[in-house]
Amino acid sequence: MPYFDAASAAPLHPVARQAVLAALDEGWADPARLYREGRRARLLLDAAREAAAEAVGCRPDELVFTPSGTRAVHSGVSGALAGRRRVGGRLVVSAVEHSSVLHAGEAHAAAGGTVTEVPVGRTGAVDPAAFAAELGEGTALACLQSANHEVGTEQPVAEVAEACRAAGVPLLVDAAQSLGWGPVPEGWSLLAASAHKWGGPAGVGLLAVRKGVRFAPQGPSDERESGRAPGFENLPAIVAAAASLRAVRAEAAAEGARLRELVDRIRARVPELVPDVEVVGDPVRRLPHLVTFSCLYVDGETLLSELDREGFSVSSGSSCTSSTLTPSHVLRAMGVLSEGNVRVSLPAGTDSADVDRFLAVLPGVVASVRERLGAAPAAAEPEPAQELVVDALGKRCPIPVIELAKVIGSVRVGGTVTVLSDDAAARLDIPAWCEMRGQRYVGETATPQGAPAYVVRRTT
Repeated sequence: MPYFDAASAAPLHPVARQAVLAALDEGWADPARLYREGRRARLLLDAAREAAAEAVGCRPDELVFTPSGTRAVHSGVSGALAGRRRVGGRLVVSAVEHSSVLHAGEAHAAAGGTVTEVPVGRTGAVDPAAFAAELGEGTALACLQSANHEVGTEQPVAEVAEACRAAGVPLLVDAAQSLGWGPVPEGWSLLAASAHKWGGPAGVGLLAVRKGVRFAPQGPSDERESGRAPGFENLPAIVAAAASLRAVRAEAAAEGARLRELVDRIRARVPELVPDVEVVGDPVRRLPHLVTFSCLYVDGETLLSELDREGFSVSSGSSCTSSTLTPSHVLRAMGVLSEGNVRVSLPAGTDSADVDRFLAVLPGVVASVRERLGAAPAAAEPEPAQELVVDALGKRCPIPVIELAKVIGSVRVGGTVTVLSDDAAARLDIPAWCEMRGQRYVGETATPQGAPAYVVRRTT
């Protein structure tokens, strides 16, 4: 069964498996002890730290291992903000950061700080000049991912890091998705990553803090990991994480080029094979193994379930696959279609034949889901109306957009369709549908009863 969700968790690398087994035999003792078994464990821990630091591009004494990538982000954000409390309480982040960064920002705001989100363009990248403009007085920390988790777009880290250096603001980079493919450009002050993203075991993160960065660890601490990650180290997992990072880096150039070709095939073929599809993310400045596309008139949860039935494991940022029924904050910030969203992220070793079979299966799956939802547009009325109202209140994605598509031909060119919808995804998907279908999105209003109303003008 082809597994196409490496961006969530990559399969365990063979080197990681070997390292875990070896470390279980040699690294079970307390590395803080001075007797023979403790010294042996300490040697393994030091070697793992040196290997990870080399991959990150920092000194070994600048890097600590944490229980997860999320914990690395939370510790990095809180420690840097606390260390620079006298400077101010302002945190600057991009609008498409991983949820761990946004949750850390929410906690900071709840404690009295302020958080500024820098918007992104339609490809998902920030404008370095716009980011630099937010680094004003009182900014204690800035955060920018190296590459986006959902759409694969690489961020202009080098340019933003230079702006942060000029402003005297430390930059924390979430490198979870990119670290296995290569080092992050120079200029960052703090860096966080997660081993299960590159084929290491789950439950190991790393946090690097450059010397000279003011940093005050928050919460109870102890003598381990420089006081920044308290508790007994999971040494077998740490050894496996470092060993697998070194292994995937050695394979990154060749495997990245091979997977990029497969992803290019998906990016080119999906819009040819499936009508009404939007491929999102930067087509050039992106991770080599990841592609995201969204299908009009498709229920994301059903689409993923049908692909799973066909033997393909993929993920989605669609609101229909979320218990909150709200669209992905990444897709929302980009202003792209969220319904019927599919993220394909290929693990190392993916067979070309599996990609070809995915492309062969996808059109039929999408067509069957659309048919099930009654997504075929209705025939135009002989005498088109000037205005129509679609009541889609209480209906979830993609029904409001399907109902809009069915009636747009029933109004004359220049006429309007007003869609009533209380689904949060409609605020994103109706404008995206207009752009894809060549219609004009007029804007959002409200009915006298307070229900959201989205006005579309027919132009073609």
